[in-house]
Amino acid sequence: MMNTNHAIAAQAELHHQYFLGLQLMVAVEETKQTVYDWMFRLFRRQHEDKFLSSFEKLGLNGQPHAVACAKYHVLSNGMGGVAVEYMEESATKAWVRFRYPRWMYAGPAICGIPVEASRGFLNGWYAQNGVSLQNLRLGFVCVSEDVTGQFGLCGYFKEYDRKLADDERLVFAPDERPPAYDPAAQPQPPAGEWSEERLAKANRNYAMEYVRNGLRALSETIGRDRAVELGKRAARLTGLQQYPGLAAAVGAVDGDASNAADFLASILAGMGDACEITRDGEDVLVTQTGLRIARGIEGTARDDLLACWQELWGGAIASHRAFMSVNCDAGHDQLVWRIRTDR
Repeated sequence: MMNTNHAIAAQAELHHQYFLGLQLMVAVEETKQTVYDWMFRLFRRQHEDKFLSSFEKLGLNGQPHAVACAKYHVLSNGMGGVAVEYMEESATKAWVRFRYPRWMYAGPAICGIPVEASRGFLNGWYAQNGVSLQNLRLGFVCVSEDVTGQFGLCGYFKEYDRKLADDERLVFAPDERPPAYDPAAQPQPPAGEWSEERLAKANRNYAMEYVRNGLRALSETIGRDRAVELGKRAARLTGLQQYPGLAAAVGAVDGDASNAADFLASILAGMGDACEITRDGEDVLVTQTGLRIARGIEGTARDDLLACWQELWGGAIASHRAFMSVNCDAGHDQLVWRIRTDR
């Protein structure tokens, strides 16, 4: 029997790889300024959606703002599988250090990402923490970045004794170094609230949110048509590349249309979506309901997201040895996949 936790983990990795591939495609096909603008919009959206609403869940209410912000980044990123270390100097100064390999730029892909990506997310999120907390004395000092050949993203939240101007909320101090790491001082999520299964789903959702918000932010940056063009191509390539790993995770068989349908039903269980397999003559149909990937998104943003997301699975099926035709009809809360083995 297929272990659903394996499918959940596979979905986390798939969406991670898709977001990474989309970054590389934008970096290759668009300008460095576009990369900055996209990352700024994406991380500002993520910040507005998640930052304050997660404080209570992570047990950070009532703590000094610099400390709470640093712990937030350790805890929230840790649930997404991102290694971040915490070093507290005082109630008004607390460090974070992201360790390699970097989740945002997995493997050698880090060599293809311009520094503008880092500057975009630092300004989009880190520089906004004090504003969101209504503490205009709180800023972030970055001492090292990811793609510059330094030692990885690192810096500290600092509460000053005066209000900061807009251009002071993020500053760079490359000659500074963090305090020594203390494993006993690392923050932990509230006890009893984060089971192994919940953490696995949090890991999946972490990657999914970058795809959901990333495509919307890209559309706002380069226009809807261009964003969908790049989003669909990156998705298809990701599906082609990732199929063997996905198949191994759920014990799928690289065979005909029936096997491809079984693969879809098994792997989509990792999204929490329900799938029913039926036949229509030579076609095998997979009716997928739930569509977790699009929950809470409506209108053209939903249409564009699903158009791109379908290409992940079209690519995965195209990676089979047998040639198959795949069509997908989208309803409000379901997708109907029609798969046929070519003769």
